[in-house]
Amino acid sequence: MDRRVRMGMVGGGQGAFIGAVHRIATRLDDKIELVCGAFDVDPQRSKAFGKEVFLPDNRVYGTYQEMIEAESKLPEGERMDFVSIVTPNHVHHPVAMAALSAGFHVACEKPMTVTLEQAKELEQKVKETGLLFLLTHTYTGYPLVKHAREMVRNGQLGKIRRIVVEYPQGWMASRTEDTGCQQASWRVDPSQAGGSFTMGDIGTHAANLAETISGLKITDMCSDLHSYVPGRKLDDDGSILLKFEDGATGLLWASGVAIGEENGLNIRIYGEKGGLTWRQEEPNTLVAAWLDKPKEVLRTGLVDSQIAQDKTRVPPGHPEGYLEAFANLYTNFAGAIADAKAGKSASPESHDFPSVKEGVRGMAFIQGAVESSKQQAWTKFPV
Repeated sequence: MDRRVRMGMVGGGQGAFIGAVHRIATRLDDKIELVCGAFDVDPQRSKAFGKEVFLPDNRVYGTYQEMIEAESKLPEGERMDFVSIVTPNHVHHPVAMAALSAGFHVACEKPMTVTLEQAKELEQKVKETGLLFLLTHTYTGYPLVKHAREMVRNGQLGKIRRIVVEYPQGWMASRTEDTGCQQASWRVDPSQAGGSFTMGDIGTHAANLAETISGLKITDMCSDLHSYVPGRKLDDDGSILLKFEDGATGLLWASGVAIGEENGLNIRIYGEKGGLTWRQEEPNTLVAAWLDKPKEVLRTGLVDSQIAQDKTRVPPGHPEGYLEAFANLYTNFAGAIADAKAGKSASPESHDFPSVKEGVRGMAFIQGAVESSKQQAWTKFPV
């Protein structure tokens, strides 16, 4: 394709955190340009924010419905190619369904919806339309996560026995939602966030990372969710015992009330021959431990898997992080869109991003965690 892929954005206006991250990530490899948006539920604030990101007035819309309708009427050479949805959770489903129905590809924040039924409906819509869907599980974009996945696929660890994944944060240890913090208030509101705060907001990342690297799907869950802060309607901490395919077992802990923790996503995978340890706060290091030889410290830019090298931008020793991982997802998505528009069969490398299938599994994980905790019993993974 002889141009950049064109993006429209829903949400992500003034005061939003993740919208700016998406916009930065799409610009890193210069494959995507923002051409339109409906940035706020208040049409006037949406219009005002459009000026801040230098969009022409006629491409800044008061609602997502107005945006999708207007963009659909533009010539192919002008209209957006896909919609990026960066709203609170409860808005994901209606926007994605409207965009897909109008023929636009979709990129969406996680969790994909607020119910498993909505997620399955979206999956069916993607299947019917043949359009592309990116779910922004950011951490799968790190080069060393891709390398760890390749090591497991190649059998270097042997049969996987145990997976331990944690995602502790401390920013919600008190009633942050009462301080005027926009990012906190909707996350603990069931009408906007869905059935869980911790498992919906960060637990899904942990579960997705475990399945992505190990290649194994969760089959059973035994969950214990808590709300430690008085008056909070949704859980702010939870632990889950896991069973995976092929006999592997695991443990997942996610928390918003772990004081002193920042963004502590980390994973340890143990097989018959070796183990891997990766920490999101130190993403350029992967530690491999072996049964019959010394530990290895693997570094971004110095590993031998081609897929990891292809997603490394700078020489070893120059730190790469969150924004670059985000950009890796968007760049692959842009490549897949370009291939689709050219009528080409997309390569596995260009389709290396989380899709609607991961979105369905994410919603099944949340539902299973909530149900298991209520029953205080093991439950089957819902899909």
